[in-house]
Amino acid sequence: MKSENEILSLAAYVLMSSYRERAVTVLHEYNFMTPKYIAENCNVRSNHISKTLRELKDHNIVVCINEEAHKGRLYKLTELGEKVYTILPSLKGKTVGELNDL
Repeated sequence: MKSENEILSLAAYVLMSSYRERAVTVLHEYNFMTPKYIAENCNVRSNHISKTLRELKDHNIVVCINEEAHKGRLYKLTELGEKVYTILPSLKGKTVGELNDL
């Protein structure tokens, strides 16, 4: 289980990239999606979403629920990702320096 400070740090990490923030928000709203639909809902090119999902996966914020699929992979927020999402509104408006200090 992550501490509150670790969750705050992960939320700050998400907010430092508009792509990460949008992907987390879309996954929270729709529960699970393919990278193509995440990209469409975020108004971001697919190659950027692939990189973003890889970053979020590396931080245990998202998980691919059908990793073996070559097409149609589905991503969703982890329990940690949901906790991070709930903290995002309280951190919006902070400067990058303030986010880095978390």
